[in-house]
Amino acid sequence: MLSTGLPQGAVPKLERPGPLRDRVYGALLELITTRALQPGQHLVESELAGHLGVSRQPVREALQRLNTEGWVDLRPAQGAFVHEPTDEEADQLLRVRTLLEAEAARLAAANAGSAGIAVLEELCAQGESAVAADDVDAAVALNARLHATIMELAGNAVLAELAGQVDRRVRWYYTPIARQRGRQSWIEHRELIAAIADRDEQRATELMREHTEHTRTSYHARRRS
Repeated sequence: MLSTGLPQGAVPKLERPGPLRDRVYGALLELITTRALQPGQHLVESELAGHLGVSRQPVREALQRLNTEGWVDLRPAQGAFVHEPTDEEADQLLRVRTLLEAEAARLAAANAGSAGIAVLEELCAQGESAVAADDVDAAVALNARLHATIMELAGNAVLAELAGQVDRRVRWYYTPIARQRGRQSWIEHRELIAAIADRDEQRATELMREHTEHTRTSYHARRRS
């Protein structure tokens, strides 16, 4: 265990191409969204710089950017801390996610072809296997890929752009409840894929709305427990 609380192997390797500040920003954002860096955790510039193999300057710049975007809180005389989302913040984001995802499911039911359906079914099978193996990280990643694929099959670039803006935060909220949702989440995915394959726009919309609402209520139930 590293001194900042990062599991061994959690720190991503920084690829050389591209501005260093952007690569450090991307690495820290990934650590936050996967919860390798936990909400409320103190972020020490010198330690993060050491783990990433860079100087403190790009870390400082990345933390400033993350603060602007709401991922990090900079507290006078205390330093930087991973932001702790309020219930209201989570509720607002997950409600918006429900609206976007429900429309994506409707459009996917109208537009998806057999190749797209096959991709969804394969992702679902992999997700079921991840849950059976209790591989939470894989389940979270596959959940994100499945939802992103539905968004792609919807064929609406504006909708996809809006969904992309909330995708990382959705993953951030979903990660701590992934094990709790477990197999039930993938049962819901199976039902949703069937509705899309049947071109049942109304059913796909309803199922996606219910599915995303389950995530929202599970998140709040965990926070209260």
